[in-house]
Amino acid sequence: MSVVPGVIAGVAAGGGLALLVGELGRVQPSLEQSLRRASGGVAVAAAASRDEAVGRWVLQRLRHVPGVSIPTRNLLLLQQAPERFVVLKVGMAVLGLLLPSVALLPWMFLGGGVPFVVPTAAGLAAAAVLWFVPDLSVRDQAKRAREEFAHAMAAYLDLVALKRAGDAGPTEALEQAAGVGEGWAFQRIGQALARARIDKIAPWQALADMTEELGLPVLSDVADIMRQSSDDGAAVYSTLRGRARALRTELLEAQAAEANADSEKMTAPGALLAVLVMLLLAFPAVIRIVAT
Repeated sequence: MSVVPGVIAGVAAGGGLALLVGELGRVQPSLEQSLRRASGGVAVAAAASRDEAVGRWVLQRLRHVPGVSIPTRNLLLLQQAPERFVVLKVGMAVLGLLLPSVALLPWMFLGGGVPFVVPTAAGLAAAAVLWFVPDLSVRDQAKRAREEFAHAMAAYLDLVALKRAGDAGPTEALEQAAGVGEGWAFQRIGQALARARIDKIAPWQALADMTEELGLPVLSDVADIMRQSSDDGAAVYSTLRGRARALRTELLEAQAAEANADSEKMTAPGALLAVLVMLLLAFPAVIRIVAT
């Protein structure tokens, strides 16, 4: 029972720290939303800047810790701030550290003795596991985002080809095709092309930079084709349409492979269920035979 006061004090301190981390890990409001608020706008902006400052401080400290990596490319693709990601990781680790102690409190209050090493070891293990949960979540979200972007690129290639067939220049074709779609993929491409116009660089160079920055290999095909058409004046309509058809075929094959893999994963549970049903049906007969 001598361990109970220390555990209670640790849970209280950890709970306060968890509340602080949760407060700091709030989603930062966008500038547009902040400007639309007629009252309280200054306070919201101050809170957002404070959260960003704390997250930046934590990020700077963790960069010197061995084995800690930030998925910068995936976060850029998902438009998530690295500071918020780091604060979330710390909050998840603190939550895992506190969970065993909180779970054992009723047992301790009932008079059960628990060695100090048990909640400590369990808390460290849970903290280590929950530390990597945000990484796995960001990786899965980035994978789905790249799949969505690939589907959007199949339509974008056709749109660029149609614009080029209508005697639009390479730059005009890229910009007009990006303005047709309303999804996030078209918006990101349109933003990259707008920055290229402001920075006075070639639009295909902006798309190539976007490919490298966000890890979108399907976008490099458009950049290469449009760069070639600008250099030697080659007709790119057939090339763009052919690449769009090939991309659709690749996506369909990937979806079919994923569906087959999911079906194979269900084979073992289905076979095990069938065996259990057969055993349940045969069990009464076997018991009667053995009893006689």
